[in-house]
Amino acid sequence: VQLQASGGGLVQAGGSLRLSCAASGRTFRSIMGWFRQAPGKEREFVAAINWSGASTYYADSVKGRFTISRDNAKNTVDLQMNSLKPEDTAVYYCATDLSIVVHTTPGSYDYWGQGTLVTVSS
Repeated sequence: VQLQASGGGLVQAGGSLRLSCAASGRTFRSIMGWFRQAPGKEREFVAAINWSGASTYYADSVKGRFTISRDNAKNTVDLQMNSLKPEDTAVYYCATDLSIVVHTTPGSYDYWGQGTLVTVSS
């Protein structure tokens, strides 16, 4: 499985960005997730989506502002980020969990993309 994240950049507070993750290989029926890691901090869960897209999960810090979605025909998972705050600044990673249960811990995910930097200026 290979994951390629893209879409990061510099945006002002209150702005929006859309991250995309392209997956190749065995991702059928897998959980897809987004995590982020700010400088000096541990990697933290942001959002996850089950294989059908019917169930989504969010960290409290992004609930109501971020939306995760997937297109299984294109093997992509997106993260729409609105109302961005300076504290959202981090490297964002997409990951896949080959189990059928959604997890929020990084160690539960099997494959990771390379990360894309999101910087939100105040």
